[in-house]
Amino acid sequence: MGMDKARMLRGELYRDNDPELVAERRACQMLLDRFNATRSGEDSERRGILAELLGTIGESSWIMPSFQCDYGHLIRVGRNSFLNYDVIVMDCAPVVIGDDVSIGPRAQLLTALHPMDDHELRRQRWETATPIAIGDNVWLGCGVIVCPGVTIGSNTVVGAGSAKDLRAQVFAAGNPSRIIRKL
Repeated sequence: MGMDKARMLRGELYRDNDPELVAERRACQMLLDRFNATRSGEDSERRGILAELLGTIGESSWIMPSFQCDYGHLIRVGRNSFLNYDVIVMDCAPVVIGDDVSIGPRAQLLTALHPMDDHELRRQRWETATPIAIGDNVWLGCGVIVCPGVTIGSNTVVGAGSAKDLRAQVFAAGNPSRIIRKL
């Protein structure tokens, strides 16, 4: 494992244009191209590609095309979870999706961060990444944006918009999300 990949996995500054990381993203994209080109009814083909692409995908879990991610192998999906059309997962850090999770169309799970105050580091393509964790029985509505480092507790519903850290068993909505009520 190269230095930039090790830094990425530790949550430290790394260069996203490192040849090893570029090669991994290209390999991931080749699998995504195959997955996204499948036709309706090619369920076993889709499942096989997802098993090859992702770190884990639990029994009865499903992802609809078009799906996009950076590396794939940093994504773990629990049992009986569903990712709807056009979900984007920028998995530069681990993304853990629990059991019985439903993620609406065009939701985004984003782990990558770029330096804000050091313009030169940003120009040189340095970045960091922090993990995302989604508990069991969570529903993310369409278009929800989950930012780097966010944890969403079990039995939580997030309406359209961005999510932030949320405790278990709440309904949250807005951009940024705020707790509307306890479930």
